[in-house]
Amino acid sequence: MRVFSLFLASILLFAQAPSRLQVGYDSIQPSTLKADLTFLSSDALEGRRSLERGSEVAIQWIASEFAKAGLKPAAGDSFLQAVPLIEYQVDRAQTALTLRHGDKAETFHAPEATGAFSNEATVSGAVVFAGFGITASELGYDDYAGIDAKGKIVLIFNHEPQEFDANSIFNGRGNTRYANNYSKVLNAQRHGAIAVLTMADPNHASGGAGRGAAAGRGRGQQQQQLRPHIPPEALAEGGTAIPTCGLSAAVAAKLFDAAGKSAADVQTAIDGKLAPASFDVPETRVELRTVVAERKRAISYNVAGLLEGSDPSLKAETIVFSAHHDHDGVGPAGGIMHGADDNGSGTVGVVALSHAFASNPVKPKRSVLFIVFAAEERGLLGAYYYVSHPLRPLDTTRAEINFDMIGRNEAPVNPDVPQPEISADTSNELGLIGTHYSPDYRETVERNNRIVGLQLTYKWDHDATQQVLFRSDQFPFLMHDIPAVWWFTGFHPDYHQVTDTVEKINFQKMAKILKLAYLTGFEFADGQNPPRLQARARSVE
Repeated sequence: MRVFSLFLASILLFAQAPSRLQVGYDSIQPSTLKADLTFLSSDALEGRRSLERGSEVAIQWIASEFAKAGLKPAAGDSFLQAVPLIEYQVDRAQTALTLRHGDKAETFHAPEATGAFSNEATVSGAVVFAGFGITASELGYDDYAGIDAKGKIVLIFNHEPQEFDANSIFNGRGNTRYANNYSKVLNAQRHGAIAVLTMADPNHASGGAGRGAAAGRGRGQQQQQLRPHIPPEALAEGGTAIPTCGLSAAVAAKLFDAAGKSAADVQTAIDGKLAPASFDVPETRVELRTVVAERKRAISYNVAGLLEGSDPSLKAETIVFSAHHDHDGVGPAGGIMHGADDNGSGTVGVVALSHAFASNPVKPKRSVLFIVFAAEERGLLGAYYYVSHPLRPLDTTRAEINFDMIGRNEAPVNPDVPQPEISADTSNELGLIGTHYSPDYRETVERNNRIVGLQLTYKWDHDATQQVLFRSDQFPFLMHDIPAVWWFTGFHPDYHQVTDTVEKINFQKMAKILKLAYLTGFEFADGQNPPRLQARARSVE
């Protein structure tokens, strides 16, 4: 009996946080999380839709919590970083693409040619096919090698080469940071393109719709119909600056026909040799005209507070905790999209950690930035704005912990939405997305998890169906070579529904996740060797 008691005592001792971190660790309590999230997801905040009143209330609440915690304003003398946005509606009837080959001209409208741009523009130029639109120097792959895109309109495939090859250098069957179309448009801009035409990769098993493209961020058709119609938004500055247009397979085929090629054959050649097969489309010009029916400029805000590091030399370096505060507003039948899990849980989590770090007597050597981004639901706009207008230098930002949906237990969404295999019991499970880019990051989390005892899963890094790597605010940091990981508890039937409400949150689990993040983030901020980026990502079990 005495041996058993000593064994039990050793387990309990092992499960304690380091004494110097105990005050902050113990401050993270389910009851506080519940009180905060009850407010943030209440009817009074009207679903926190970007640029609407409820979002403004959330912004002010976060800023007041950072002030109460004792953080320093990170945007000069303010906790608010202004994010200039444009909300717009495309005039689909007037937005058009005209293809001229020789003496023939054809004009196409949506859905055959679907233009997307926040400004009215007319661009005209020769066409160059640039494969998958990827420049990945660390992988020795560049679709722009041997072609000149300057002043031209670029045509690209969706996704990545060898997307179903488990041995591909593009992370096997998972995703790398190069599969995202937003980053491809930025890459085209860097190569001097004046517009981008996108098309489905023709050899995809679903006919090119592609790796979660039809389902969106885990939504089935029925769920999509229940969401409110929300006008798109774009950054007024710091984002993409050239128009894009999605082409149907039939319209795209006309461009390949003009070059005497087959899109399927070209993709097969790229996949077979893992080498670009880019080319100019001869005797062909495209004119793309984008017309905007409605356009409004407005300001939202990233909310950012700083805990300055305790070491005179290391405090110039930064660890980031992030989430996003916006959601989807009011649904089509008048129901409020409460967004308790998405992403009230992450917002409340960042606030809780700001109090935990600030209240702990021992402060880390590096500085810690707590930031809650605007307009994530409109395309990670607050995060993209931040990386183009950083409040702390990106080259000394050592790691990022991003929370998006950390309050629920994963469950099947519905039969028409493919999901990776779901554990029988997800009540203690946390997903980490992106650690295949930083084994150091993963090792630190796993070591600290010996204290907390969560079940960690990395399945999302092996699965490209949902394209989750690109779909939260850690991604713009990853594009800047910063070890950045999305902490995520998975999809569920209430995702982006009016039923995503506070009483369904697993607050005990949420508190454990935040305790693990506290220990991990403190080590990132205090340790001798913060995590490093491994640019050539490879998923491991």
